[in-house]
Amino acid sequence: MKIVNFQNDKRKIIATVGNLSVLEYMSDASVSPFSAEKEYFMSKMGVRRRQVICNLNGKNSVITQAGAMQWTGGKVQATSGIKGVGDLFGKMVKGAVTKESAVKPEYVGQGILVLEPTYKYILLQDVGRWGEGMTIEDGMFLACEGTVKNKLVSRRTLSSAAMGGEGLFNLSLYGTGAVALESNVPAEELIELELENDELKIDGSMAVCWSTGLDFTVEKSSKTLIGSAINGEGLVNVYRGTGRVLMSPVALTSSLQAAASRTLPKG
Repeated sequence: MKIVNFQNDKRKIIATVGNLSVLEYMSDASVSPFSAEKEYFMSKMGVRRRQVICNLNGKNSVITQAGAMQWTGGKVQATSGIKGVGDLFGKMVKGAVTKESAVKPEYVGQGILVLEPTYKYILLQDVGRWGEGMTIEDGMFLACEGTVKNKLVSRRTLSSAAMGGEGLFNLSLYGTGAVALESNVPAEELIELELENDELKIDGSMAVCWSTGLDFTVEKSSKTLIGSAINGEGLVNVYRGTGRVLMSPVALTSSLQAAASRTLPKG
């Protein structure tokens, strides 16, 4: 199969890790006259459509969120990725606590897989560079190579996580291969912190992903009620140990989170 005009001066591949690439619409003319002005200024601010492109060579596979596929070219087939009733139950539990789809299709064959466009930023990460694994915030997973495995990890202090309004579990990705994450913040604005037997405290859910080996809990910002009252903070997310954390420089407002979560209509 020969694909013509997939990339041009309007659409370009901006990042590639493994068999996953990000196609970004530098400018988008496929808009109505009523939305053209808004789309123009959005593109100038870097708010653009982006798509994940997955290359399948007949030996590898790609796992995606349910409903993420836009089109495929070549001999590409989708499987459920479920290996029995027990596996299905485990996936349902993971989906219920991590806000991800319970069943994620796995694509195999030889050809190309193109995912639905999104206005969110796409972070491509090599899972192997995270040592024993990387833990991600809920709802960020978009796609990964089939060699990437996943498991649930819990907060050390579940009661404090509940009081802090955080989920009790997060999805941890480990093994080898590339993963595509949907982010509200571009990669170039993320702050990377490398901890060496140290601790990091963050007021709010500003961490995008972190090393699974870090001890992650939610605690009072001060050991005493008086201390918490003085510094004006309540509960904070605490990361202890040795590893990496990717953190957003600012906390998103509720309106921005709502806008970023909107998906593009099909077609």
